[in-house]
Amino acid sequence: MNITEKLNGNQLCISLEGRLDTTTAPELEKVLSGSLEGVTELTFDMGALDYLSSAGLRILLGAQKRMNKQGSMKVMNVNETIMEIFEVTGFADILTIES
Repeated sequence: MNITEKLNGNQLCISLEGRLDTTTAPELEKVLSGSLEGVTELTFDMGALDYLSSAGLRILLGAQKRMNKQGSMKVMNVNETIMEIFEVTGFADILTIES
């Protein structure tokens, strides 16, 4: 999986490419733990994300909980496959998802 970070002031955009699963989730968790200080707007761009497992969902939930305390979080460019995962798991009700 490729993770690209773009920081603009207090706005952080993280683009995910490939598979967010048990193997790659720790990598994203490490990026988030070192990058969210002072961030008030967090955006995940999932336009190139092919797969999302429960380990990835756990990371997103943790990021959402942290951002609820310090700002906002949104998820963008979600494909049909990932959207179906969000809907089935109830994450569609938890996350702010933009087309």
